[in-house]
Amino acid sequence: MKPIRNRTARAAAVALVAGSLALAGCSDNGKSNAKDNSKSQEDAAEQSKPVAYGDAAASTGPAEEVKGAKSGGVINVYAQSDMTHLDPGQIYVSDAGQIANLLHRGLTNYQEDDKGNLTVVGDIATDSGKSSDGGKTWTYTLKDGIKDEDGNAITSADVRHTIERQYSKVIFDGPTYIQSWLSGSDYRKALPDGPYKGKHLPDSVLETPDDKTVVFHFDKPRPDLPQALAMAGYAIVPEKQDTKEKYDKAPAALGPYKISDYKAGKSLTLVKNDQWDPKTDSVRHQYVDGYNFTTTIKQASQTKRLIADQGDAKNAIQFTDSVDPAQMATVIGNAETKKRTIQGYQPYVWQLTFNLSSDAVKDKKIRDAITYAIPSQAMVQADGGRYGGEIAGGLMAPTLPGYDKAYDPFGKLKKPNGDLDKAKELLKEAGVKEGTKLSYAYSNTPRGQAQQVIIKDALAKIGFDVQAKEIDRASFYEQIGKLKNPYDIYMTGWGQDWSSPSTVITPVYDGSLIADGGSNYSHIKDAKVDALIQKALTEEPEAAAKTWEEAHHRIVEEINPAAPVYYSKQIQLFGSNIGGARYSTESSYIDINDLFLKQP
Repeated sequence: MKPIRNRTARAAAVALVAGSLALAGCSDNGKSNAKDNSKSQEDAAEQSKPVAYGDAAASTGPAEEVKGAKSGGVINVYAQSDMTHLDPGQIYVSDAGQIANLLHRGLTNYQEDDKGNLTVVGDIATDSGKSSDGGKTWTYTLKDGIKDEDGNAITSADVRHTIERQYSKVIFDGPTYIQSWLSGSDYRKALPDGPYKGKHLPDSVLETPDDKTVVFHFDKPRPDLPQALAMAGYAIVPEKQDTKEKYDKAPAALGPYKISDYKAGKSLTLVKNDQWDPKTDSVRHQYVDGYNFTTTIKQASQTKRLIADQGDAKNAIQFTDSVDPAQMATVIGNAETKKRTIQGYQPYVWQLTFNLSSDAVKDKKIRDAITYAIPSQAMVQADGGRYGGEIAGGLMAPTLPGYDKAYDPFGKLKKPNGDLDKAKELLKEAGVKEGTKLSYAYSNTPRGQAQQVIIKDALAKIGFDVQAKEIDRASFYEQIGKLKNPYDIYMTGWGQDWSSPSTVITPVYDGSLIADGGSNYSHIKDAKVDALIQKALTEEPEAAAKTWEEAHHRIVEEINPAAPVYYSKQIQLFGSNIGGARYSTESSYIDINDLFLKQP
């Protein structure tokens, strides 16, 4: 989600966490090693299980009660920077995807059991969708009693408006699956002004025969539509409430909470949305009275406060940040503190992305040299050691079906600290001169800062003069998502939007999706890769798996638009008065839907 896009959150999307030290292992007194129970690739494989599609019964609220849950009180949320977006149409980054669980609702959503198994259910729709015409047509019926925070009834016109506004230039940073499925990769031409000048998509594409019915018509089967619609980027924007660009700062809630106060860059206060009816919602709860977000607390300070567990920190959680790597040993080594953590294998692959539009990295030998030079183990250590990640051989995470543990074309597992001799040899063949400048963009998070120090040092050892360019965390992906961005290389994180290689290879490596605001950050455009993508999208799962693997191998070995660095894991802390805390397979963070205060 998709960057680190969360999957959104099975996204693609961007998780923004941080990093800086290795974990050597310790105990309460520091005299013996703590047991290593960091998440493994076997845990990751558990998260790649197929997603079920739920019927009307599964989609009927209220959500199953959380054991021991109580009502009342306010949860404090620690974050180190502002939300990237609040407008659903712009949400494709994991922090915004996480808050979307509280504010927004879509046609479908993910229901997750206590073992992490996922079922797509109807959210404002009565079920996960009914397909016909061999999967080319999908029909949704809206539930009764769905209203926005001002009490306006949600109708099919609002769903149509939500989809059509994605075609306008008002929206530049969200997912593009449904638009491109309906109208092709050049979808904006089909409705360049969105719905804002009174025009609509034809009924042969998107049909709303009455107030309760929405029908999608595709030119080919789209079996993944229920999962695509569950992305936060397709949550409902009521037509009456849409303020275009201004909507990003003050969206109208359909979920259990609404915004009561927002100070950009400082704080965000959520209170109960009294128009939300739990009888219509089989996923969310409304146990607490609200959430107080403070968006200025650095990761190290978050961890320190939560370890101390005093005062307001007892009622606090980390939002999308993880335990500070420098304090990891303290957290893991103390049994009581460790009990207040959630852990999981995230779907994200951290990669050093090459801007193929830049002359500086056009030569594949240069890209390969940089790839060999990266000390992947140092990057993992800077993000929490074994609790923060594992060295990556390719660009497909262990959370994806078909993941190949042995795939490692650049020999990262054999030489985890890089192969400088191989890198220098390739640069010599490419005729690169000592002191050649490279512009490296990085996010101003602890993780981003730690990464840039390592990358700058490693590339200096093979003769590059790296010019590090800091970008604010909240706008990082927006900046590198510009086609004419001025950077040669940048670190990105990507995870599947749902459990399919199509949600990694298509949005990130499909040449037809190169556009401002798109996710093809490297600007790769390869005819063979594009053909393999189109082939896989029309194949049955078994055949498609082989085609996706072929596309993956070509991307990594023959083009190398992004150097694989490491697979990401998550470990987060919460206060002792927080109840219902668990790792969410869907969001890859603490499951914000089930939280309550033990003593309100």
